Amino acid sequence: MDEKLAIVLSYIQSGSVFMPFMFIAFHVLRQLLFIPVIVVCISGGILFGPVLGTIYSIIGLTLSNLCFYFIIGKFPKTRDKLFLLKDKLFGNHKPNSSQIAILRLLPFIHYYLLSFCLMESNKGIKHYLYVSFLTNIPLAFVYTVFGHSIANFSPTSLIIILVAIMFLLYLVRDRRNVVPWREFFRYRDKG
Repeated sequence: MDEKLAIVLSYIQSGSVFMPFMFIAFHVLRQLLFIPVIVVCISGGILFGPVLGTIYSIIGLTLSNLCFYFIIGKFPKTRDKLFLLKDKLFGNHKPNSSQIAILRLLPFIHYYLLSFCLMESNKGIKHYLYVSFLTNIPLAFVYTVFGHSIANFSPTSLIIILVAIMFLLYLVRDRRNVVPWREFFRYRDKG
């Protein structure tokens, strides 16, 4: 086993021209292997450095979202499960793209649930891919650049970061209140 790992590491360190393509393909295949997005982004930072690792991760995540867009239509039961999970987590509220970009930073929120929310709010593949690209940038940047540092944070600092992210989610929320027609006139008749 150690020999195989040594061979893989020496191949990676040799700087093969195909390594970026293999890494991007690994991002796409990651969903089939049930490997978390964060692990792949951190490994991109280790293999390619913070700048190239971030760029390759953004490309890989966007291609992964493109595959998800086509695959989810072929599996209606999975789509229905994601819809139920979305309703359970968000209720009637549809998160906007800024909120999804921030929620993607939280490791315990399902990545493809957020992609499903993007699909529902963006009609058409072109706009979906554009918004997916934009919402993948913070995720790829944070976990590629700061991946090693996050592992060394104390529990207190992690809680502070999570509270700050939740506050940021509150700040970027949609600030509109929808009152159903009947409810509006019911309150108006009373007053």
